[in-house]
Amino acid sequence: MEGGVTKPDKTEFTECWRTTWKTPYIMRLAFSAGIGGLLFGYDTGVISGALLYIRDEYPSVKSQTWLQETIVSTAVAGAIFGAAFGGMINDKYGRKKSILLADFLFLIGAIIMAAAVGPWMIIIGRILVGLGVGMASMTAPLYISEASPARIRGALVSTNGLLITGGQFLAYLINLAFTNTHGTWRWMLGVAGVPAVVQIILMMSLPESPRWLYRQGKVKEARAILEKIYPPHEVEDETNALQSSIEAEKAEEEVIGKGILSKLKNVWRNDVVRRGLYAGITVQVAQQFVGINTVMYYSPTIVQLAGFASNKTALALSLITSGLNAIGSIVSMAFVDRFGRRRLMIISMFGIIICLVTLSVLFYEASEHSPRISTFESTHFGTNSTCSSFLQATQPSSWNCMSCLKAASHCGFCANGDNKYHPGACLAATSPVESMCRGERRTWYTEGCPSKFGIFAVLLLGLYIISYSPGMGTAPWIVNSEIYPLAYRGIGGGIAAVSNWVSNLIVSETFLTLTKELGSSGTFLLFAGFSFIGLVAIFFLVPETKGMQFEEVEKMLEKGFKPKLCGGASEEADGSK
Repeated sequence: MEGGVTKPDKTEFTECWRTTWKTPYIMRLAFSAGIGGLLFGYDTGVISGALLYIRDEYPSVKSQTWLQETIVSTAVAGAIFGAAFGGMINDKYGRKKSILLADFLFLIGAIIMAAAVGPWMIIIGRILVGLGVGMASMTAPLYISEASPARIRGALVSTNGLLITGGQFLAYLINLAFTNTHGTWRWMLGVAGVPAVVQIILMMSLPESPRWLYRQGKVKEARAILEKIYPPHEVEDETNALQSSIEAEKAEEEVIGKGILSKLKNVWRNDVVRRGLYAGITVQVAQQFVGINTVMYYSPTIVQLAGFASNKTALALSLITSGLNAIGSIVSMAFVDRFGRRRLMIISMFGIIICLVTLSVLFYEASEHSPRISTFESTHFGTNSTCSSFLQATQPSSWNCMSCLKAASHCGFCANGDNKYHPGACLAATSPVESMCRGERRTWYTEGCPSKFGIFAVLLLGLYIISYSPGMGTAPWIVNSEIYPLAYRGIGGGIAAVSNWVSNLIVSETFLTLTKELGSSGTFLLFAGFSFIGLVAIFFLVPETKGMQFEEVEKMLEKGFKPKLCGGASEEADGSK
């Protein structure tokens, strides 16, 4: 029952199918807990579409970028605390109760968001859902790992990862399904309560993790569960292995201490663990600062920035990125053990940098070639409807659509009725004015401008996901499951996971502000710069762990890791460290 989360191979998937076919109870355990991964993925994906309609309903959200960012990122902030306290709840009360608590938080948060009477209620609901996400992100794979036969554990835990990306794709589909429904975003956010209720019902009839029960001295209960999971001739061996593992774990606690402060002190004093953390934290921070969650959280908004004004069109095109992300997770399973974690991440980063730089160029060209502003078109709707900043401009003839959208007085672009690429009107961004514009069968823009480059930007977003998902999407988590000595694996993985969530929070809380201050082009170029720094850090700090036993990884880190410019990496003694 020990050994952490291993990466499955084809043989393991075949064995997984055979074992679960013979013992459906195992699949019932894994699927029931895996719904936590589905909820995790759904919540990260659903807000991207819901935000479009929340903006339309609440003018304060539409006019204040920080409020949009707060609605998105409070769930991430909640997840940080959920993951931190979830570990303690897991240890004290068990995995099953932790999953049920996460479901309860999901359900209450979904109800609050669906019934929200203002942005503040949405934020409260997002915090509660975030707490559930944080708990589910660590508890679901842990429960599956501890309640699965060792020979198929990697394959079953991998289904949790697939359910996360599947949940994101499902969120985009549901967003699209409710675009023409009264209450749009309320349905989108409220639907998260349904799988939470399903999981509560399923988990109520399932047992606690046998490992946790054994740790609590409930040996008979633990053995009874093992008898349902393993064939009769394997139960005794597994029970003995579980006992040995628990004893080893208790011995390790005596070495590194039980308190969080004593553990942290020992972590940074140990050369091997410290070097492992350099690698583990590097890949986790790099994973977020390539900008992936700006795409997952703000994908429809980015599509609108590329020139697609319709919410429905933006959601439909965003399905591409979500679908490719799910496919990339499957591709990663096939190649990560063949090409290696380090090589796959480096290749992935090169692809990411190329896509981000090209996106920056495309958005710059789209901005420079956006339709001009016509004084005749603007005053056509009446002087009171015209953008005040445009009326007061010293050189109104130099204005284009992008100048209008960046105006201090909050304006919108009403496209030319004959051709949306011809000069249009710069008007005050109010609901009555928007209605007048649409009343003449014109398109109304507030996020981006009409652009012939738009479809290429969407295709590049797809290429960006293809570059990211098989490498930087999954490899950082695999590296963190392999890079630490057994005694420090829990605390090391926890520190790296927190660095991932904090980086996620920083990126999601600042993206829209960056697009306002730097423009879309400057923002993507900034992420390309972060990605280059991440690539350099990965090259110098992250060793290859493919096919290595934990003991071999430990010896490599003890000597010190030095990369070679060509031909992979070397493990040389580094006496200066």
